[in-house]
Amino acid sequence: MTDISQLLSVVVLTHNRSAELQRTLEKMLALPERPAIVVVDNASFDFTSTLVKTHFPQVKLISLRENIGAAARNIGVQRVQTPYVAFCDDDTWWEEGSLVKAIELMESYPNIAVLCARVLVGPENKEDPTSIEMAHSPLPTENLPGPALLGFLAGASVVRRQAFIEAGGYEPKFFIGGEEDLLTLDLAANGWHIVYVPQLVVHHYPSLQRNVDGRKKILIRNALWVAWMRLPFLLALQQTFRILRSAYQSHVFSAGFFSAMRALPWVIKRRQTLPPEVIHLYRQLHK
Repeated sequence: MTDISQLLSVVVLTHNRSAELQRTLEKMLALPERPAIVVVDNASFDFTSTLVKTHFPQVKLISLRENIGAAARNIGVQRVQTPYVAFCDDDTWWEEGSLVKAIELMESYPNIAVLCARVLVGPENKEDPTSIEMAHSPLPTENLPGPALLGFLAGASVVRRQAFIEAGGYEPKFFIGGEEDLLTLDLAANGWHIVYVPQLVVHHYPSLQRNVDGRKKILIRNALWVAWMRLPFLLALQQTFRILRSAYQSHVFSAGFFSAMRALPWVIKRRQTLPPEVIHLYRQLHK
């Protein structure tokens, strides 16, 4: 099996999930492809640091002093030198052969910034609903190895490092939850493609350590921020009503909305409307 460590690195994001991280690292280190692995620890206070240092000395550990959410992936990307970076979280791992296939596609399609894998959930290998939705993307797919997307799953993706860096990576203020959406639009504005490739497979055993209400609040807030920061005024207004209408039944609806409103000056300062061709794609997905 080809040694891919000169072409691709794996960045694993973790926070206080040492048991899940151990399983992920065992799975990743068992891959015959032998990718270089970097764990970015978001200020865990469990046994994460000791676990990696003691049981996985071949893995590079980056320990952060505070939990900065998805932006921790930016640090991982900055620390590696390979042209491609695969992401997974502490509760996901890549299937054998997928990373080699991803490299082949990236090398063959220099206009692709992100490849999104098919996600299989739990021991039953049930296909994630988001993967099914991606497979039926209505966006044009000419000269691409799979359905074109305007979104991706951060923990099941391979990115072109330079494109990721030039687009700014993940916005720290978004923390975690829908953090891919802004990056997606900025990559598209820079002329890059995002593609779903079902031949790439990631396994996901969802952690039970999840703050469901906190995540829902952040998802509402971040979706509003993306609309306000990147869409033309009327489309942003339409999307705002759509987001609020779909979230209205949630008991964290108000918290998400007012959290978004409190940062309005920051949002306005960061506002940069997308080019017409990206707006066209966005409208196709939000008819």
